Amino acid sequence: MLRGPSPRQVKGLMKTKKVAIVGASGYSGEELVRLLLSHPHVELAVVTSRQYAGQTLARIFPRFANHPKSKTIRFTEPNAEQLAKQAGVVFLALPHGVAAEYAAPLIQHGNVVIDLSADFRVKNAAVYKEFYGHDHPAPDLLSQAVYGLPEIYREQIKKTSLVASPGCYPTSILLPVIPLLKAKLINPRSIIADSLSGVSGAGRKAELDYLFVECNESVRPYGVPKHRHLSEIEQEISFAAGTAVTIQFTPHLIPVNRGILTTLYLAPTEHFNDAAGAASLGERVAACYHAAYPDSESAFVRLLEGKALPDTKNVVGTNVIEIAWRLDARTGRLIVMSAEDNLIKGASGQAVQSMNILCGFPETAGLV
Repeated sequence: MLRGPSPRQVKGLMKTKKVAIVGASGYSGEELVRLLLSHPHVELAVVTSRQYAGQTLARIFPRFANHPKSKTIRFTEPNAEQLAKQAGVVFLALPHGVAAEYAAPLIQHGNVVIDLSADFRVKNAAVYKEFYGHDHPAPDLLSQAVYGLPEIYREQIKKTSLVASPGCYPTSILLPVIPLLKAKLINPRSIIADSLSGVSGAGRKAELDYLFVECNESVRPYGVPKHRHLSEIEQEISFAAGTAVTIQFTPHLIPVNRGILTTLYLAPTEHFNDAAGAASLGERVAACYHAAYPDSESAFVRLLEGKALPDTKNVVGTNVIEIAWRLDARTGRLIVMSAEDNLIKGASGQAVQSMNILCGFPETAGLV
């Protein structure tokens, strides 16, 4: 169980928060709708979509038709001035470059903004431009944003009004790697990440590459050698390592709807070449992970030991990330693997987890 809320937070639990979702018609937006409709401490007050403006949740998402509010909540056109009055917490499930246009006025009006786009994840505006191809639309807000990786930045999230929720690939890489870097158990300059993602990671859009007949029975790499998520991955790895770090990252598209499996190939700082050395280092790796993600504070990190290995079927539909590790005496490498649902722990669920922390709700509220 996670530690209990403070007296200030308990007082906050007495009040229901009104929340809004801007861009609720995409895959991440739909998951936000599902999670927030059943959240015990919030009221889903507004959902926006230019495409579906005027239509009810029940019509666009029949899966929610049995919920009593699905026939009364209607999609509206997004308007920052109106949103500021209608909800205290606003989730932005919008493309990069667009989200910042709404974040800036909402922050000025005193709203809490949880942004699922990449607009506030990268602290350096020049790096953002390098990876996203245009000037940052609100560079003055970058220093205010907190990277929304709850297990790493829980205390900072409590104090901010702008959460930059991480990407799906970064979550699958950073949660396994950051504790090892902070404990100086691995060499930061030799990180190789190999990730496989379901097709929903590309978003709800009609493009040739993501049609069923193009994806089914096919596995392919993409975004090589410089996927956009590298910008935030390398930023956060560099923070943890205390030095600038460049990594090798290759993402792949696999023919499943959702889920990410990542395999990391890491060079331990302590060399080993036999089973005894591997066992000794393995104990330190296990101790590092259990210290970083104790059961009392990390309900959504499942550390696998023994023969168990991460499996997307065990995490899809949940806010959980599974992590396992092996030491290879032949190569002298540490192999770390993770699995998560790209739409929940990699997007909407993690955003709700950050909202829970920020608003003083139990961290697991609406997520278990």
